[in-house]
Amino acid sequence: MKRIMVIGVSSGVGKSTFARRLGEVLDINVYHLDAFFWKPNWVQASIEEFSEAQQEIVNQDQWIIEGNYTPTFGVRTERADTIIYLELPLHICLYRVLKRWIKNIGRTRPDMGKECKEKIDWDFIKFILTTYSPRKKKMVERIQEFQARDSKTVIMLKNKQEIKSFFENFSR
Repeated sequence: MKRIMVIGVSSGVGKSTFARRLGEVLDINVYHLDAFFWKPNWVQASIEEFSEAQQEIVNQDQWIIEGNYTPTFGVRTERADTIIYLELPLHICLYRVLKRWIKNIGRTRPDMGKECKEKIDWDFIKFILTTYSPRKKKMVERIQEFQARDSKTVIMLKNKQEIKSFFENFSR
């Protein structure tokens, strides 16, 4: 595990936290895609800028890249040796999104673009609610494709206990 993608079913599933922890355990730099996609004040980067930023990272010998952004999966999957997929229930994802918002009101999280103060709105909640099930199905298909086509190591963690066990295995 030297070039690792951390992806998940939804916002709030714990990709950023998981990636940070894994980075500490493996002593590998962690890159959060939100920090590359969002320019100051919630302005989106162009697909070209976003892809180029990722290309610079994936050309390194080791990295952990956290985030979905499926239109640019190819940039990362081409060089990744390990893909870790997190899938927790919808209610946990929603709870974590709300908790994150309350905890960070008026501040920019370290895994976000500069000057992107924490926010939440109905469109974001609606996005999570309406895309969770279709995304869950699509992610499983993608994971199967990654395994079949590229023979990459794929780790699927579907509950808090599996995540806890994953990290406990490193300390043994």
